[in-house]
Amino acid sequence: MLKKGLLHPVLFLLTGLALMLACGQRVEIDPPVAKIVPHLDTICQQETTDNYFWLRDRENPEVIAYLEAENNYTETVMKHTEKFRDELYREMLGRIKETDLTVPVKKDDYYYYSRTEEGRQYSIYCRKKGSLEAPEEILLDVNLLAEGKDYLYLGVYEVSPDHKLLAYATDDKGNERYNLRIKNLETGQLLPDSIENIATSLVWANDNKTLFYTITDNAWRPYKVFRHRLGTDAQKDELVFHEKDDAFFTGLDKTKSMAYILIGLGSNTTNEYWYLDADKPTGKFKVIHPRQHQMEYSVDHHGDKFYILTNDQARNFKLMQAPVADPAKKNWAEVIPHRDSVMLTGLDMFRDYMVVYYRQDGLKQVQVTEYATGQTHRIEFPEPVYVISGGDNPDFKSELLRFVYMSLITPNSVYDYNMKTRERELKKQKEVLGGYKPDDYQMERIFIAARDGARVPVSMVYKKGMVKNGRHPLYLYGYGAYGITMDPWFSSNRLSLLDRGFILALAHVRGGSAMGRGWYEDGKLLHKKNTFNDFIDVAEGLIEQKYTSADRLVISGGSAGGLLVGAVVNMRPELFKIAVADVPFVDLMNTMSDESLPLTVIEWEEWGNPHDKEFCDYMLSYSPYDNVRAQAYPHLFITAGLNDPRVSYWEPAKWTAKLRALKTDHHRLLLKTNMGAGHGGASGRYDYLKEIALEYAFIFDILGIKK
Repeated sequence: MLKKGLLHPVLFLLTGLALMLACGQRVEIDPPVAKIVPHLDTICQQETTDNYFWLRDRENPEVIAYLEAENNYTETVMKHTEKFRDELYREMLGRIKETDLTVPVKKDDYYYYSRTEEGRQYSIYCRKKGSLEAPEEILLDVNLLAEGKDYLYLGVYEVSPDHKLLAYATDDKGNERYNLRIKNLETGQLLPDSIENIATSLVWANDNKTLFYTITDNAWRPYKVFRHRLGTDAQKDELVFHEKDDAFFTGLDKTKSMAYILIGLGSNTTNEYWYLDADKPTGKFKVIHPRQHQMEYSVDHHGDKFYILTNDQARNFKLMQAPVADPAKKNWAEVIPHRDSVMLTGLDMFRDYMVVYYRQDGLKQVQVTEYATGQTHRIEFPEPVYVISGGDNPDFKSELLRFVYMSLITPNSVYDYNMKTRERELKKQKEVLGGYKPDDYQMERIFIAARDGARVPVSMVYKKGMVKNGRHPLYLYGYGAYGITMDPWFSSNRLSLLDRGFILALAHVRGGSAMGRGWYEDGKLLHKKNTFNDFIDVAEGLIEQKYTSADRLVISGGSAGGLLVGAVVNMRPELFKIAVADVPFVDLMNTMSDESLPLTVIEWEEWGNPHDKEFCDYMLSYSPYDNVRAQAYPHLFITAGLNDPRVSYWEPAKWTAKLRALKTDHHRLLLKTNMGAGHGGASGRYDYLKEIALEYAFIFDILGIKK
């Protein structure tokens, strides 16, 4: 285990060194005077010393001063780009319809929506009763809640079943601990009920007087479920569930039928669900199937049956059903069998229809089945590369399926699909101002062979007329963890890259689930290096096929994608010109060895338990922070969030410090820490654009793009 040792920080006078860097002189940063006691040697039998452990002590004013000095250094180095950054900000802002509203969602007799207003950072939540022509009722104006605050995030927004009360919870620090309030929507007044430090999981019972919520432990793990009755002292709320296993998170949900409240327990490989009649909120929850190691399942409800998606003896998942009267596993019956080429990913139940989401050949698909006839059909989509996701579908009796469609060139488009007539209606496509024309751009999907023969999908977009001559700047993004696939979504901000000649490429590397569950399993634990090798092989393939060249290649990734960036710049630094790492998870060994940190224990199923020598040795062989060495690195732009509970600010800060001490090049290395935000960066939509403008200006400046 890591020992803290004494704190002897050395503050780096970065602002004073900015001109040295601008003049091409190498900036050397010495490590702290006192080194930290070696750690992990008893596990990996390898001595490891952490010279920058002192940066973990955020209560030490010198640590805050260090982060602020890094920020000042970044601003000094980038000062000559201020005008360009402002132009980029206004360019991206100019594509956004600042005063806009979402497509209203009908629930009972109300139409719910949110809207934004020009010049205001946050959304305004509203509804209309009876018709869209009715007077607007503002339920919650987040701009008012955010007044006087640098950060504000709405984590809970749940209207009671009778539409008379609103439960909402906000976080004003970015640390993902939320304060809950209840608003009477008839009077506009807040109820006395107030609960602090809850998580984002909350469900109303059908009596409109009882709600269930979760709280987190000291490691930010949602682990307890409480029952609260309106008008009672929250300190006396009844604990209805306590998850004691540090590897499991706790969450709440409600079936769309409104019949059952669900408690979901989950690690990275195992699930367990408990259910309660939503009409009997004082009752006791019952288990559907007790946790079974490495068996995942999820639950929905229809009629007298529960429907269960599970990977039990089904790598890519299968669909089962079980009687509500006794949903034990022995009573499960197969509805959709397992298929090697198809991965089931989601389920949406309606009174007359069942909607199944799945992934085949790397693309999402939607299948609709009518209960009365048993007829099944697939919804067709027009483009070769796209993203499809279920929209807000609260009406159990509806024949309309709302879904959201987009691609690398098609903006966010909300459709209502009639499951009976098979007709679709475009309700709204997000408007991109500034004369955007999708026909000016071209999408492409290719496969690049990895070194072991695996075919890695790559989604790309660029301006039409692009000639493959190897001279185009290319922005390559990767993630590759937790089975999450970074689908080809649309972003108007990327037009600032594309219109300057960039190719945008998404590498769907192993560790995600683009090609099924096996694609994920082949990129985790003792196979994790496949993620990095895939990314490197994609980069080399794009260069070989003359999409770009090493001196024009920009790579980017955030969080676990930041680990990817950190690993590949250690492995093949000469392959990349610029690397962007947003809130990067780079201090793998220290974090996975500290069980007091958020997410650590549950993460062992993703990366490995460092207390096991085989895993420890393997993780240590690629951990970005531990493998920084004396060599030339690409230009690096790194971000952090001081209040980030997912990737602690000290990971990117320590990584930056170690890179400064060891790298042998004159390339830029900048760290930008948001001192008032967490994992997601700035909460306001305008502030967020300024962060992107800074990143783009960094890239353009190095590549010599001046406007």
